[in-house]
Amino acid sequence: MPERVALVTGASSGIGEAAALRLLGEGFVVYAGARRAERMAALADRGAIPVALDVTDDASMTSLVDRILAERGGIDVLVNNAGYGSYGALEEVPMAEARAQLEVNLFGLARLTQLVIPSMRRVGRGRILNVSSMGGRFGEPLGSWYHASKFAVEGLSDSLRLELHDFGIHVAVIEPGAINTEWSDIALEQAARYSADGPYAWQLEGMRTMHVLAERFGADPNVVAAAIAKAATASRPRARYAVPFHAKVVVLTVRLLPARVLDALMRPRRRRAVSDSRQPAG
Repeated sequence: MPERVALVTGASSGIGEAAALRLLGEGFVVYAGARRAERMAALADRGAIPVALDVTDDASMTSLVDRILAERGGIDVLVNNAGYGSYGALEEVPMAEARAQLEVNLFGLARLTQLVIPSMRRVGRGRILNVSSMGGRFGEPLGSWYHASKFAVEGLSDSLRLELHDFGIHVAVIEPGAINTEWSDIALEQAARYSADGPYAWQLEGMRTMHVLAERFGADPNVVAAAIAKAATASRPRARYAVPFHAKVVVLTVRLLPARVLDALMRPRRRRAVSDSRQPAG
C-alpha cells in the first residue's frame, strides 16, 4: 500500500498525542506538531516525526507544510487539534487575550488548512479533521471567547465540507466532551487570572465545581483518538463525531431543549449575596 501521511497539531500531550499514536497504529506516517517539541520524545520513540509548529506563526506553518510535501509528496490527513480554553468574564478579559484565543483556535486552524488544501485538491483526496468541542454547540458562564472560537470552527467546517466535497476532500468535526487532559486546568487558571476578584468571582466557584466533576467523570484521550482514526480511515466519514457517550447526550439535549430551559440549567447560582458597584447607594 502507498504510504499515508498525517499531520497532527497540538501533539505534545492529551488528545493530540493520543491521536498521533493511534494513527501510527493505523499505518500512517505521522508528523506530530507542537510548540513544545521537546515533549514529544516518546512519540519519536514510537515512530512519529516530531516537528516544531506554532499555529500563530505563518512562517512556521508554511515551512512545515513545504517540508512534508518535499519529503512525502502529499498530506492525506490533517488533524487540527491545537487549541486551549481562555476563560473569564467578557467584561474583564482583555481584547488582546480574546484575539489570542481566536488566533490559536480558529485562525491558526484555518491558515494551516489553507496551506494543505492545494496538494489534496491536486490528487483528488484528503481528510481535514477539526477538533472542536461539545462546547461548539452551547455557551457557559465565563466561556464566551472559548465558545465563540468553537462555534466558529463548527461553522467554518460546515462551509468547508461543502466547498471541498467535489474535490474528494472530506471534512469532519470532532466534538470531545470532558476529557482527562491538562485543558481543564489551563481553562480554570485563565478564569482565575481575569475573574477571581470583582463582580463575577462567585461564578468562578461554579466553574471550579464543574472542574472537579470533569476530573471525576472525564474520559481518556484515547476515546477521542479512536474517533479521529475512524474519521481518518472511514470510506464515508460522518460530519461530526461527538465523544464519549456523555458528549452525544449533551449535544442532543442542547438541540432539543428550548433556549429558556437550557439557560435555566446553565446559569450559575449565587450562594451568597454579592454587592454590585453599579447599584445606587441607599
